[in-house]
Amino acid sequence: MPHIALPEGLAGITAGFAFRPETAKPMRELAHILLHEANSLTPGERELIATYVSSQNDCYFCQTSHGAAAACHLGSSEIVKQVKTDFESAPVSPKLKALLAIAGKVQQSGKNVTSTDIDRARRLGATEMEIHDTVLIAAAFCMFNRYVDGLGTWQPRDETMYAQMGKHLAEEGYRKRPAEQPEPEYYRTAREAADKELAVETK
Repeated sequence: MPHIALPEGLAGITAGFAFRPETAKPMRELAHILLHEANSLTPGERELIATYVSSQNDCYFCQTSHGAAAACHLGSSEIVKQVKTDFESAPVSPKLKALLAIAGKVQQSGKNVTSTDIDRARRLGATEMEIHDTVLIAAAFCMFNRYVDGLGTWQPRDETMYAQMGKHLAEEGYRKRPAEQPEPEYYRTAREAADKELAVETK
């Protein structure tokens, strides 16, 4: 149950976005630039960073939706699971492991990042921009995660919904869909599933 009167039927961060469109616009734009636009880090790598930080913050909506987007980019949900569990043993590049280590420290406190962490990333091929964007993705997702959980948003456990959402994010990015486009099918499906669960509980 949301802590404030958020629009009904919208999951996670989209409910907050609909409640306050003025703040949603720059937040969407930031996510689009960091995760979807051209970068020397692949979209899959950047989504893995977002997913890892969200998992460390225990934000179900963000880790699942961005994990699904990462899986679409990478063609594997198993890599996503491994990164969340133990990225040092996951089948990702040494450079990405160094960047994930930095992201994990930012998630705890920006002051935890050391020159040794940065030197490791540089030594493994990370550019100044990649290090910058890793820190910013981690910091931004701490904000996004706390926004989603702090409002008590509806976070369905419908894996099909998240798979469809991940595909949409991977293909279209994060900017607001035009008003003339219909609502994504995955929201309607998730609402119907939630209504069925509620009906069973109230019998």
